[in-house]
Amino acid sequence: MAPSPAGDGQGGGRGLSPILYFWIVLKASLLSTGGFGSLPSIHSDLMARGWASERIFVESMAVGQIAPGPNGLWVVSLGYMVDGWRGALLSALAVTLPPFLLLAVDRIYQRVRHHDAVEGFMRGLGLAVIGVVAVVLWGFISTEGVNLKTLTIALGAVGLGLMKKVPVAVIVLGAGFLGAIWA
Repeated sequence: MAPSPAGDGQGGGRGLSPILYFWIVLKASLLSTGGFGSLPSIHSDLMARGWASERIFVESMAVGQIAPGPNGLWVVSLGYMVDGWRGALLSALAVTLPPFLLLAVDRIYQRVRHHDAVEGFMRGLGLAVIGVVAVVLWGFISTEGVNLKTLTIALGAVGLGLMKKVPVAVIVLGAGFLGAIWA
């Protein structure tokens, strides 16, 4: 069952400052590489303030995966879960503003992108995001009832996804079905 928005008793937005919430999501969106790249920053900031729970993060990421559109829009679900429609709107604005700013920055980047320092920075940034996301995901795994069965389902889904021969929708539905009957 999804948490109710704005104060579910599970860390759902109690005492939330809309301006600070917008800044947290905007900052994370500006400093991430898209998709779940903003997860570590948003997770750290919201958990430290008690505005979200691990369950809210897990559920918002699940909704973000099955909903149409870019992966980065999982934060709209998160916003709704922590502050209702206002949170969803603030999240949507905070994640769409950076691409518009990026259009201006792109002109400069096109001039310097082949410099060794810029290439090294981009590679390092990508690796750092992978590492931090892995640490946050480990936190989810250790607190959200992961066992051998659910881990087997997840690894099977990842394996099928890497083969790129099975449609993502089939993988998601199959994993959900197996989770419902087996795990």
